[in-house]
Amino acid sequence: MKRLFHIGALLLLAMSASSCLVGKYMCNYALVTNPHGSDEGEIARTRHKADSLCPGVIAWYDALYNAGTFKDTSIISWNGNKVHAVYAPAANPAKAQGNAVVVHGYGDNHFVFLYLVKMYRDTFNYNVMVPDLQYHGYSEGGNIQMGWYDRFDVEKLTELAHEIWPNDFTVIHGVSMGGATTMMMSGDELPDYVKAFVEDCGYSSVWDQLKSNLKDSFHLPPFPVLTSASIVCKKRYGWSFKEASSVNQLAKCTRPMLFIHGDADDFVPVSHVYKNYEAKTQGYKEMWICPGAVHANSFQKDTEGYISHVKAFLQKVKEM
Repeated sequence: MKRLFHIGALLLLAMSASSCLVGKYMCNYALVTNPHGSDEGEIARTRHKADSLCPGVIAWYDALYNAGTFKDTSIISWNGNKVHAVYAPAANPAKAQGNAVVVHGYGDNHFVFLYLVKMYRDTFNYNVMVPDLQYHGYSEGGNIQMGWYDRFDVEKLTELAHEIWPNDFTVIHGVSMGGATTMMMSGDELPDYVKAFVEDCGYSSVWDQLKSNLKDSFHLPPFPVLTSASIVCKKRYGWSFKEASSVNQLAKCTRPMLFIHGDADDFVPVSHVYKNYEAKTQGYKEMWICPGAVHANSFQKDTEGYISHVKAFLQKVKEM
C-alpha cells in the first residue's frame, strides 16, 4: 500500500510539473509572440493586410500622414511603457461630429483597421485617435495584454483626444481583441463625454477565448493546461484569464453599445456576442449579426450594411 501511495504521489508530482511547463508554454504562446509588432517585417505585413482589407487605404493614409494631417503621439502607460498612437482631425474640422477612438485586434496595429478610421473621418466627419496597443506596432511592452490592461491605455488616449478636440461626444470602436478592450473599458468610471461603444467580434473573456483556441488548435481540454497558464499569467503579469472578462465589465456598463459579429465566425464563435449582449443589462444596446461574415470580416462582407448600422446607432445615441 505504501508503495502504491508513493507511486501515486510521484505520478501526481510528475503531472503537476508537466502541467506547469505546459502552462508556461501556453502563456508564452498566447501572450509573447515573435517578432515584436514594431519589427520592420511586421509593419510591412500589417500595411499589406490593411490594403487587402480596403484597397487604396494605405495610399490614403500615407498621403494624409505625409501632409501632416495624421500625426504621431504617445502616452506613458500605467506600467511605464510608451504607448504610440496616430491622430487626425475630421475631414471638415469646423463641423466635426465628435471623436472616435479605433482599437485594433490581436497581433495587429493602427494600420490594419484604417478602413474604420477612414469611415469615421471621411464618411462620418469625426476626429480620430488610433492606438497601437502594448507590444503591437510602435508601442513598447513585453507582452500582449488581451485588452484587460490595454483598456487603461485606451482611456488615457481618449482623454488626450478630448484635450486636442474638446467636445461632448466620443465613441470607442474596437474589433476582435479591440472589441474586448472596448467592452472591458465600458465597465469603468469614464468621463461624461464618452457616449457610445461599438464592439465588433470581441470575446466574452480571455478564458473563454483561449479555451476555444485550445480545443480547436490542440484538441485539449482547459484543465490542467489553461488553468496552469492562467496561474502563470497571474504571477507574471498580475491578471488571470477569468478575471479578464468582457461579461463582468458589461454588467456595469450603462452607456449605449452596438454589438457586431459575423454568423460564420469560427475564431471567436458567434455564441460570444450573445453572451456579451445578455450581460449588458443597463442602458441602450443594439446587435447586428452579419450573415456569412467570418472573423473580423463584417465590414468587408457587407460594407454598406456595416456603415449604415454604425451611422444609425450613433445618430440614435446623439438624439437620446
